[in-house]
Amino acid sequence: MLRVLVADDQDLFRGGFSMILDAQPDITVVGEASDGVEAVRAAAELQPDVVLMDIRMPTMDGVEATRRIRAATSARVLVLTMFDLDEYVYAALGAGASGFLLKDAHRDELVRAVRVVAAGEGLLAPTVTRRLIETLAQGGHAVPRLKARLDELTVRERETLTQVARGLSNAEIAAELVVSEHTVKTHVSNLLTKLGLRDRAQAVVFAYESGLAVPGSPSQE
Repeated sequence: MLRVLVADDQDLFRGGFSMILDAQPDITVVGEASDGVEAVRAAAELQPDVVLMDIRMPTMDGVEATRRIRAATSARVLVLTMFDLDEYVYAALGAGASGFLLKDAHRDELVRAVRVVAAGEGLLAPTVTRRLIETLAQGGHAVPRLKARLDELTVRERETLTQVARGLSNAEIAAELVVSEHTVKTHVSNLLTKLGLRDRAQAVVFAYESGLAVPGSPSQE
C-alpha cells in the first residue's frame, strides 16, 4: 500500500486530491498539511512514500519544504501547481522533486503520477517538459563537463537517454528502438547510475544541458 501525504494550502484542492487517491485500492492518504512547515513535520512523523506538494503555500513554500523533506526522509515528492513557469520547474527539480504535474491534470493522470514517482521514476507534465526544453534551448551551448560525461555511456544507453528526453515511457522507447521493455529498463537504470542521476526527471535536464538532446531536432518532433 502506497502511503501519501497531501500538502496544499487550499482545503478544496487538499480534500479533492485526498479523496481521489484514497479511492484507489493500492493508495492510502496518511495525512494532510496546509503549509510547508506542517508538511515537513508530517513527513517526518508519518514517513509517507510520496508527498503531494503544492508550490505556493504560506509560512514555507513547497520548494523549501521539498528540499527539507528530501534531506530528512526517504519520501519522494510529486509537485502539483497551477503554474507551469520555468522558475518553478527548476526550483522543484533542484530541491529534489521527482515529479511535476499541473493541477488541471485529469484524476487518472494524478493517480498514475503518484504510482510512477513511488516506483522510483521521474515524471514531468508534457507542458512542463516543453517549457523546460525551450528554456534550456535559450541557455546557449552545452556544458562541457556534462558533455564529457556522456562518454561513460554505451551507444544504446545514449539512444535510450535521448528517448527519455523526449518524454517517452519505457514501452514507447522499446518500440522505438526495437528492443524489449526489460532491456530499456536495464539501460535506464545503468545510465542513471553512471551519470549519478536520481531519476528520469533529472535525466531529461541532463540530456539537454549536455547537448545530447537538441530542442527542435527531428528526434524531438
